[in-house]
Amino acid sequence: MKQQFMDSLESGSLQGVQNVPKSDLHNHAGRGGSIRYIEEWAGVKVEPPPAVFDSLGGMANWFNSHVKSVCPGTPGYLKRVEASFVQAGEDRISLLALSFGIDEIDALGGMESFMKTMNGFRERYATDTRFLPELAFDRACNADAVFERLDEILGYGWFRSVDICCDELAAPVNKFKRIYRKAKAAGLVLKAHVGEFGSADDVMKAVEELELHEVHHGVAAAKSPQIMHWLADHRIRLNVCPTSNVMLGVAESYASHPIRKLFDNGVPVTVNSDDLLIFNQSVSQEYMNLYRCGLMTAEELNRVRETGLLVQD
Repeated sequence: MKQQFMDSLESGSLQGVQNVPKSDLHNHAGRGGSIRYIEEWAGVKVEPPPAVFDSLGGMANWFNSHVKSVCPGTPGYLKRVEASFVQAGEDRISLLALSFGIDEIDALGGMESFMKTMNGFRERYATDTRFLPELAFDRACNADAVFERLDEILGYGWFRSVDICCDELAAPVNKFKRIYRKAKAAGLVLKAHVGEFGSADDVMKAVEELELHEVHHGVAAAKSPQIMHWLADHRIRLNVCPTSNVMLGVAESYASHPIRKLFDNGVPVTVNSDDLLIFNQSVSQEYMNLYRCGLMTAEELNRVRETGLLVQD
């Protein structure tokens, strides 16, 4: 598979890249499918987003106005999640970490019906994909209320990891310490969105305070050689989303993306889609983007691909 992947990048064959096993470890379920899939289902053409969003709020407004508006309510939500599994099957995603919020569980009537629905999608549309469900908490959530729900939710043994998402500047990470101690005791992989808009110090602080195994984004760490070396020494994996970073103004371009510096400093990095219904780039396309701009070689990108296929249990 290594040679096929490298040859496909070098020849510009997107289909060849699609045919090689990959991971998508940073994917928000209700936003993880292709725009084309939703357009075909809804019978509409979705207006493309701006090249760069002015903020996370601007991104959310575009998504609500142009995507959720054409697939509203519970049926629309289920179609968007279905699209995530269809995309995983089409792009040969061998490991898929889809994140879900507690509100999504409640909207489908609780854990049993929620698990049945999501497992059914996986069995129907992504039979060769190992599904790694992730429980995500909004930074601005009521942490005490979340903590009270954890025994009930984690008791099913379905979720494989936890994450803190949304505006990383909305609350300090120590707000979630009790939640993460319980998740650790349950054997879950501990992750959090940090170092996207924050600082390198924020990345290290979150890893230490919450005992994280992985960081979603974490690209701010590239600004500190000391913190990059610390992450490398502790084998903390960063799940990077290049197009998301470019379209949110975190990186100026693919050619200047900080994944290059992180990789060069020994930090384990993976390539992921984040919100495909917004950024419209599959994992395979992300690899092609990084290769075509000259940022990384085919061999280096294959090492990144192989890093993503290592499951943390």
